Amino acid sequence: MAKKASGGTRIVPLGDRVVLKRAEAEATTAGGIVLPDAAQDKPQQGEVVAIGDGYVNDKGERIPLSVKEGDRVIFSSYAGDEITVGDEDYLLLRESDILATV
Repeated sequence: MAKKASGGTRIVPLGDRVVLKRAEAEATTAGGIVLPDAAQDKPQQGEVVAIGDGYVNDKGERIPLSVKEGDRVIFSSYAGDEITVGDEDYLLLRESDILATV
């Protein structure tokens, strides 16, 4: 599946890779303190915007991914690679780096 980015560029992940749009970081604490950009933690949640066509098992069969476009997921802290397409930032990672769906 391919995602058409805002600039008209298509993101087409290969194999077992998934493209995510990371959730926005919290700008304030629960107590109402406004956090500067440098102090904000990057969220470990995001929305799946494009998926690859699956991985190939030992028998040569293609196994589809278990997540689909639109799923909200939780992923490992240092998983994947950040990519920028146009003015949008995405995260490209393997399906195995996804821990759960929300």
